[in-house]
Amino acid sequence: MKPSASRFSKLSLFTLALIALSGCAKKGEIDDTGGVVAVRSACPTAAIAVMTGDVTLFNPESSRAASAIDAVANITNLRSTCSEAGGQYYTEATFDVQARRTRSDGPREVVLPYYSVVVRGGDNVVSKRIGQIRLSFADGQDRATVSAKAASYVDKAAATLPSDIEAKLRERRKEGDTNAAVDPLANPDVRAAIKRTSFELLVGFNLTQDQLRYNATR
Repeated sequence: MKPSASRFSKLSLFTLALIALSGCAKKGEIDDTGGVVAVRSACPTAAIAVMTGDVTLFNPESSRAASAIDAVANITNLRSTCSEAGGQYYTEATFDVQARRTRSDGPREVVLPYYSVVVRGGDNVVSKRIGQIRLSFADGQDRATVSAKAASYVDKAAATLPSDIEAKLRERRKEGDTNAAVDPLANPDVRAAIKRTSFELLVGFNLTQDQLRYNATR
C-alpha cells in the first residue's frame, strides 16, 4: 500500500528554512549577518509516518472487537545518522519494534511488513522500499522486541538552496530599513525553493486498508 502524502508529518516553512540553510550533521548558531538561524541538518529528517507507527492484529481477522485483539506492535526509539559522500547525503535510521500478544502459550513468530519512503517537499514520494520485521515470542512470554533500520540517499545538489535564495534568507536587516519588517518567507519563490530542497525519510508499518482505517478511527 502506498502511504498517502497527506498523512506524512509536515514541517513548517520556518523549520524548512533552518534545514535548508545548514550543512550535513552541523549544529547551527546565530548567523552574525542578522539572517536566519541555522539549527537543522540539510540531510533528510527521519520520522515515523503519521498513523502507520503501530499495528493491531485480530483473531478472527475480520473482527474489530477488543476481545479479538491478537497482538499489537509499535515503532519506537527512532534514531538517525547522516553522512556526506560523493555528492550525496546518506541517512540511516534505526528503530525498535515492540510487540505484545494476548496469549503467551507456546512459541510464536510474527512477521510484519514495514516501509520506508523518501519524501520531497512534504508530499512528493521520491522512493519507497518494503521490508519485513520478524518478532519471536518464546513460550510463556507475551512481549518481544526487535530492531530494524532504513536508509536513504539524496543528491546534495537537490537538497541545497540556490545561492540567490540563500542570499535573501541571510540578508542583513537593520531597524529602519524598508525591508526590515519584510519576512523573506512571504516571497513565493523563497517558499517554493525551501519546499523543493527539503527531504524526509519516513518509516511505518505497511498497513492494509482495513488496518489503516482502524488506526484512523479508533
